[in-house]
Amino acid sequence: MDKHQSAGAERAESYLTALVRASKTPGIQYLVVDATKVVFEYVGGWADIGRQVPMDATTTMMAYSMSKTITAAAVLQLVERGQLGLDAPAERYLESFPYGSRVTVRELVSHTSGVPNPIPLRWVHAAEQRETFDERAALSAVLGDHPRLSFEPGTKYAYSNIGYWMLGMIVERVSGQDFPSYVHEHILRPLGIAPRELGYEIADPNHHATGYLEKYSLMNLAKRFLIDKALIGDYDGPWLRIRSHYPNGTAFGGLVGTTRGFGKFLQDQLRQHSALFSDTTRALFYAPQRTTQGIPVSMTLGWHVGHVHGRPIFYKEGGGGGFHSMMRLYPESGIAAVIMTNATGFNVRACMDEVDCSAPSENPIRTT
Repeated sequence: MDKHQSAGAERAESYLTALVRASKTPGIQYLVVDATKVVFEYVGGWADIGRQVPMDATTTMMAYSMSKTITAAAVLQLVERGQLGLDAPAERYLESFPYGSRVTVRELVSHTSGVPNPIPLRWVHAAEQRETFDERAALSAVLGDHPRLSFEPGTKYAYSNIGYWMLGMIVERVSGQDFPSYVHEHILRPLGIAPRELGYEIADPNHHATGYLEKYSLMNLAKRFLIDKALIGDYDGPWLRIRSHYPNGTAFGGLVGTTRGFGKFLQDQLRQHSALFSDTTRALFYAPQRTTQGIPVSMTLGWHVGHVHGRPIFYKEGGGGGFHSMMRLYPESGIAAVIMTNATGFNVRACMDEVDCSAPSENPIRTT
């Protein structure tokens, strides 16, 4: 690392450390990678404040909606194998689908389906209920409560957790495997990602971060209406503990892991050829999508599309119940970054804007 790179890394580390010391979040994991190596890594703060357990690089956290990009990759693998039609009606692959034949698989992946998106904060269950939880029954109940489309499929973009929940069920139906098993076998294992780095269960409860909600926040004031009271713990200073839980929908928000786990996925996407699918399918993974009227939407088939400091990025954010995270891929720089924190309201966008990668790759850390 030359002097310029070293100075950038020092500024990034100083900035992230200051956030933890100012109690902006109890703990942080932050990682920058290129196709072959870790460019920069930072870990700081607390995994559990009350027990004074420090955050380390192997502490797992909930990823929530960052899971959706992995779900999209699973869908595209099945499309590549000819087992799933991207523009086929979604109902073809589901036992129960209340939205009719107009909604396609592509529209579910690109959030243009019109499938509604009620607030999903209560769509969680306590960690100790994992073995007995019936995910299909939970989805059936949600579909029963929200059986109508919000708009004509394909006419505009509107985020939908239900849409991705159903994509997980499609993967199961088409592959003949339960969704977590499919992802482990066909996505995580080929990339050398161990279950303790990324998976759909808390591999070691003693090495899993406690999620927190800011005491002085609007969400805390409204928590009784937004969060199952069984998940609300005690205060640790200015932080309210959220008890360990899982999202009801594995495919829309179920991943648990570390920045190192996500870093391996991002490295695969930065390489000339992906281990997950062909070059043609990977191009599809990043292809901008449009409405049926030809109007561009800020989505590919699995990534949101944006710009940071004038540079194009592909990204996915995840947040809820005590955690907030984001991963970004910078195609012009050949670099990607991921941040995971155990604070619901932590501003991951602002943080990454401050310390993230910038081209060229020889100067990966940007600070101001």
